[in-house]
Amino acid sequence: MSLVFSTKAGTLAQLQGLIATARVAPLYYFSVADWLNSSSACLAQVELVLGAGPWIVRSSCLCEDGVKGSNAGKFLSLPDVTLENLESAINQVIASYHKIDNADEILIQPMLKNILRSGVAFSHDPNTCSPYRVISWVEGNDASVVTGGLGGRTWQQAARAPIDVPEYLRDVMMLLDELVEKFNGVPIDIEFAVTSNVDYGSDNDGDILWLLQVRRLILSSVPIAEETQAEYLDSIQASVAKGLCEHPFLKGRRTAYGVMPDWNPAEIIGVRPRPLALSLYRELITDSIWAYQRNNYGYCNLRGFPLMLHFFGLPYIDVRVSFNSFIPSDLDENLAERLVDYYIDRLLVEPSLHDKVEFEIVFSCYSLDLPERLASLEEAGFSKAEREKLESSLRRLTNRIVHPKTGLWKADVNKLKILNNRRKLLQDSNVHNIERIYWLLEDAKRYGTLPFAGLARAGFVAMQILKSLVSTTVLTTSDYDRFMAGLSTVSGELARDKTKLSRSDFLARYGHLRPGTYDILSPRYDKDPALYFDWSKNLAVTEPSPPFVLTSSQRLEVLALLKTHGLQFDPEGLFDFLQRAIESRELAKFNFTRNLSDALELIVDFGSQWGFSRDDLSYSDIVDFKELFVGSVDPEKLLSQSIELGRKRYQKTLSLSLPPVITEPNDVWGFEWPDTSPNFITLSQVTASVVNCSDKDKLEGAVVCIPNADPGFDWLFAYPIAGLITAWGGVNSHMAIRAGEQSLPAVIGAGEKHYLRWSAAHRLHIDCAGQRVEILE
Repeated sequence: MSLVFSTKAGTLAQLQGLIATARVAPLYYFSVADWLNSSSACLAQVELVLGAGPWIVRSSCLCEDGVKGSNAGKFLSLPDVTLENLESAINQVIASYHKIDNADEILIQPMLKNILRSGVAFSHDPNTCSPYRVISWVEGNDASVVTGGLGGRTWQQAARAPIDVPEYLRDVMMLLDELVEKFNGVPIDIEFAVTSNVDYGSDNDGDILWLLQVRRLILSSVPIAEETQAEYLDSIQASVAKGLCEHPFLKGRRTAYGVMPDWNPAEIIGVRPRPLALSLYRELITDSIWAYQRNNYGYCNLRGFPLMLHFFGLPYIDVRVSFNSFIPSDLDENLAERLVDYYIDRLLVEPSLHDKVEFEIVFSCYSLDLPERLASLEEAGFSKAEREKLESSLRRLTNRIVHPKTGLWKADVNKLKILNNRRKLLQDSNVHNIERIYWLLEDAKRYGTLPFAGLARAGFVAMQILKSLVSTTVLTTSDYDRFMAGLSTVSGELARDKTKLSRSDFLARYGHLRPGTYDILSPRYDKDPALYFDWSKNLAVTEPSPPFVLTSSQRLEVLALLKTHGLQFDPEGLFDFLQRAIESRELAKFNFTRNLSDALELIVDFGSQWGFSRDDLSYSDIVDFKELFVGSVDPEKLLSQSIELGRKRYQKTLSLSLPPVITEPNDVWGFEWPDTSPNFITLSQVTASVVNCSDKDKLEGAVVCIPNADPGFDWLFAYPIAGLITAWGGVNSHMAIRAGEQSLPAVIGAGEKHYLRWSAAHRLHIDCAGQRVEILE
């Protein structure tokens, strides 16, 4: 028998005694008309039907749980109601309906006792609209924590997953499946609770699963079929399984995949990039450039190994390839092999560290606290001699990078000048747009992303050494914040130049920037400046702090430490490196993104000649534009085919959901969303309203939420924002550096779970020193 949805009360009444996997608590409901006609009769029936309280008085309004919307949480429900305040509670619930219809209902049920677990569950993922069973729950007796958006745990599993759900969620999964069948496959949303030792007429002394509510789940698109979802996931599972095998050219028994380690695609292009953005990121960085520059800086040669792969368009870093690339090239093979296995094992034990692997797992450079940090290797069975070999190797590598005269990073800074000169020559030439696109991207690789990769490495070494100065107590955390505030980056100049330069001069310098550096759909600053800046206001901008200067005693401490550790630079040379490496990394990014941004606009111009829009072109692949340069092909036909294939693949991308870290083939079928450890920047705190970055008129004094730590969001710093939260981003990311420079309280890389909760709040308190975020409204 197929059921149909009614009101909240009516649907629950239908299901009483009809479902095998859960129970519906006794209930009594009546209409507003019944209450207005005879409230005393309604009150008498409550005790007669439900027995003595306490009860919960719940809304069951006609405009709840409808075909077009649920209005979930809009109306009042009052728990722990006794006979003395029952009448008042009913009146309050009715008053919450505002536009009252006499047919609206009030639902009353007994309060459940001894709640062990409670939560909500969906038959389909509201984000992808695909048939994923999503269960969010909290342990304990507060049933409002999850439904109120205050946290909890979340398990997600494909409808036809060939794996077992965790035992404590098995009954909920069975209930979802049973209800989907009874409602003829209509997507559903339920609330549930699990109690112990609750009778209500049952002879069951064990735990009982209670169905508290079931309603239609409103989705924005038609779900893919369960069979289709299973086909996609089976293919991804096979790909993951291949990666778990040993490889003759790689150290390490197995691998894992993550969205944030190393070149962190989730931060830069997002977890579901369009095909053009994904292909550009591969072309400019992750297919080959990353490995060339890492090898140039003294690490193992991983040339030929793509760092990033994708599962139907969802990008992931191959962690084994990444960890191999952090091994110094002069380290002996046996020790290197064991180190890679140790790194991978650490990540498997603590997957929440996937966005902090270089700070928490990998030893990739020499820092002043390295000997102490290497103690963790002793616990893992590495001998003293092996630890000393690694220490010596990292010392040599770091000296080559940092050396004040011959440091490798210096040559990379010089390449940026070549990039800018060649771009000007190209702009002044008469070459065809396709040729311009080709050479803008080729130069971006050779003189842009290649040196940027080196300067990013130098910037990481700088941050690692700087943090070690704090851990060795030479610097305080306040000194660290003052050092970061004293940096002078391109991003800092942007905010100041907005108040000093004319509009045309400002856009000539910064106009190529765009949120979503690789996204052709994201307008450049100079294409839609009013979208990003309010030119009618000159907002006050904080001037940069003075550069940090060591005290005499600190200088002596640093000097002694450098000699003790065998590092070949003095305190002045070290701090010059620390500042310039971090600043130069941001400068390199600013310069190579100009080439990329110009290429994207030329792609738009070229595509428009053949009738293709920006949206169309976002589904194309950059390899097709290279083919147009080297081959005699029909542009319209080639791009049309490319776009059609890209659209079809992107539909698959949008229908899939995978965990941030994949450690086993079965992870693609079902997983618990991990608790991510956010990166708190500065020691400041702020209490403020929360806004999305699109609410330009509300940015002043607000905590702004953006999806990733992309440099294209630098326009935000032209406004006096109070705080910043990003879904993705590492402690060494662009926005982390930028927030430190501005002394701005920020949470970088909150993770998808935290970000969804915090960005949906109206008001937050962020305490960076205490590393906590509190929802106030």
